[in-house]
Parts: sequence; structure tokens; C-alpha cells
Amino acid sequence: MLEAYIKDRLKEKEILLMTHLVIGYPDLESSFRIIEKMVAAGVDLMELQIPFSEPIADGPVILHANQKSLAGGTTVRHCLEFAQQAAAAFDIPFLFMSYYNILYRYGVARFAQAMSDYGLKGAIVPDLPPEEGADYLEAMAANQLDPILIFSPATSDERMQYLASHGKGCMYCVARKGVTGDKTAFSEELDRYLARCRRATNLPLALGFGVKSKTDIDFLRGRADIAVIGTQTIRLVDEDGIERVTGFIEELR
Repeated sequence: MLEAYIKDRLKEKEILLMTHLVIGYPDLESSFRIIEKMVAAGVDLMELQIPFSEPIADGPVILHANQKSLAGGTTVRHCLEFAQQAAAAFDIPFLFMSYYNILYRYGVARFAQAMSDYGLKGAIVPDLPPEEGADYLEAMAANQLDPILIFSPATSDERMQYLASHGKGCMYCVARKGVTGDKTAFSEELDRYLARCRRATNLPLALGFGVKSKTDIDFLRGRADIAVIGTQTIRLVDEDGIERVTGFIEELR
């Protein structure tokens, strides 16, 4: 299971790197090449985002990537087949990230079964609270998959404990209010928030939203277990091309 993998990797590294990819952006072939470069540069696990027309948690960079992928014809079936290919080719865990409408339209039980068959380890569904996700949680458990649930700075201590009781694998800690890609202050306030997250669960903590440099990751050492890099990689691909990915990931180490 994902939790055991993360804790085992943490015996060798102070902090792990999880990257984020929008499947089909810039295109499916390029997406696969980006994964190759990320894995070669030392990424420990990866989110594969199924593009959606209204990705409410995402800022303009990832929103644009979603829109361009959909405009290029990427479908859920393409994403499942792509994930199967990636999981077979690379020895790191892959998670799906998407919004609940995708799972609902596909069929939650059918989607979870496909994830298991195709070698995925879990999923992040940011718009589905556990109170409304009984079918999803049951389907994930039936297929030995991990539902990654989300803490935010606005989450109360009591709510954190409730979410942690339903989460598996790790907890995703959103660094601040708002959407992906905005600037995050790596400060005492973030330190206090992560301390609250740590008290709420024994699961590993992944911190995302605004992580973009080695300085940010150095701040997180000892505070979080996984640094999540999303928008910055996509921004660099847009500005400098796919070849920039390897150097960027290596710089983060």
C-alpha cells in the first residue's frame, strides 16, 4: 500500500517529491516523455490529472493545461490507458487526480476497478467530502486503493481527525486558501498549520499549492513528508520546453 511505500522511502530521504501532470498536455506523447524525465530525475510518486472542464481547485496554469488537453481530444479512456502504460513502465506509485463528475459519469465502482486493474495506487478527488463519498470510499477499499483526503488551513482540529479517519496512504495538506499556482508564504504560520496536521494523523503528510523551489522544499524538511510540485513544472514546460524538466527536478534535490 502507498503508506508503506512512503514510509520505506523516507528511511532513505528526508522528504519525497510528488509531481503533477495533466494527461494529454501538451499531448499524450509529450506527457509520457515528461514522466520519463521526472522519474529519471528522482521523483518518488506522481499525480496524473484527468482533464476536466471546470477544475475548481486549480489556478490558471493548470486550468489552461486542462482546457488544451480536452481540446486535443483527450478522453477518460485515453487517461486510463495512459495510466496503465505509465504504471507498467515506471517503478513509482501513480495516483489519479480528478473531480467527482468524472468518476460519477464513468461509474464509481467501475472506475475504481479500472484503477486497480491498470496499476494505480490511489486517487485525489478534491470536491468529494467523505460525507458524500460513501460509494467512492467503499469502491476504493474493495479494490485496495487509497483515497487521499485533504486538509486545509481552515480545517478545524476536529475536522482533521474526522478526515484522517477516512483517508489512506497519506494526507494532502493544502498550503493556503485559494487555487493552485499562487504564491505561498513559507512562514511560521505554515509551520503551525503543519504541526496541527501532524497531530491529527499518523499518515504521511504531503504539502502542495505553491511549492516551486529548493528553498521551499528545504523549509518543509522535518515538517512534511512529501513536497508536491504541480504548477511550476507545467509553467516551465510552457516557457522552456520539455527538456527543462530534468534540470528543474534535479535542482529541487
